[in-house]
Amino acid sequence: MTPFGFQLLAEDGSARRGRLTTAHGTVETPAFMTVGTAGTVKGLQPQEVAATGAEIILGNTYHLMLRPGAERIARLGGLHDFMRWPGPILTDSGGFQVMSLSKLRRLEEEGVTFRSHIDGSYHQLTPERAMEIQHLLDSDITMALDECTPYPADHATAEQSMELSMRWAKRCKAAFVERPGYALVGIVQGSVYPDLRARSVAALTEIGFPGYAIGGLAVGEGQEQMLETLEATTPLLPRDKPRYLMGVGKPDDLVKAVLRGVDMFDCVLPTRSGRTGQAFTSRGAVNIRNARHQDDPRPLDEETPSPASEYSRAYLHHLFRASEMLGPILLTLHNLCFYQQLMTRMRRAVEDQQMDEMAKAFFAEQARGDIPPLC
Repeated sequence: MTPFGFQLLAEDGSARRGRLTTAHGTVETPAFMTVGTAGTVKGLQPQEVAATGAEIILGNTYHLMLRPGAERIARLGGLHDFMRWPGPILTDSGGFQVMSLSKLRRLEEEGVTFRSHIDGSYHQLTPERAMEIQHLLDSDITMALDECTPYPADHATAEQSMELSMRWAKRCKAAFVERPGYALVGIVQGSVYPDLRARSVAALTEIGFPGYAIGGLAVGEGQEQMLETLEATTPLLPRDKPRYLMGVGKPDDLVKAVLRGVDMFDCVLPTRSGRTGQAFTSRGAVNIRNARHQDDPRPLDEETPSPASEYSRAYLHHLFRASEMLGPILLTLHNLCFYQQLMTRMRRAVEDQQMDEMAKAFFAEQARGDIPPLC
């Protein structure tokens, strides 16, 4: 079986172009991972997701352990067979979801005890159980269990949280079942404090992981602080290992993070926005529900090929106003196409040593605003 690995193919400043190899295929980086939280990208079949250019998707341990259950998925052949996605899968450890249940969970050294948001039943998620669940799911990339430090947090609170995550990371490494093509990724914590981020990187690299994630960002700190934290963190990470910024983000977040050395991203934004009528286009975000689109025969975005581009803005507007399910499906597909085309554009830019120029052009395009309405 193919071993797990990361090949750095090109660099342009801090921006990187690489290739990730897993048990279920390769992933070209910089990469955006489409989120399929509960074993599905809402409203889309796997082949439709693949047609957008997606090479890897993300599933979530918390949701899948509660419903339908990791053991059941394992009996049915693992998550790849269960959802009919043949490519690589990364699974979040569930830590972020559990930590968000502040009134329904109890945090201890052993792990987290929480009540299900579905039926109120009690569950415990420990580093060892998180590894077991993700093994049952057959995740190509397993995420270590961590405590996602809330924002804002004072230095002492962030330090205590980070140190707990590092102790859990060590237990995850001990419990992870090593096999060709599969990998466990450690998660850097430390809130917005550079000294804590540096200590977290040092602890994780001492444990040793084939990949490193940057967690605890995009939780309310704002883009400026997020970018400052990245600038303090990514230079400390091993050059020959992939870097994953968790839960990010908007298109301009992706470009700015790639400029700062990030290789992988995930976010629910393109799919969630598509379901509510917001489209990401070459001229910025568009709300297709707005009345200005109701008589417009033009396509949503002439510069972004997608299934939605085959229809007029007037028709897409009608679908949302009539609550027809095709509307959210088409805009979800469009947004995923836009994100994947943006990643392709950045990969080519790094290869051509043109990343700064590409970024400037992209920001200028976005600043134009949507096409003027028809009179």
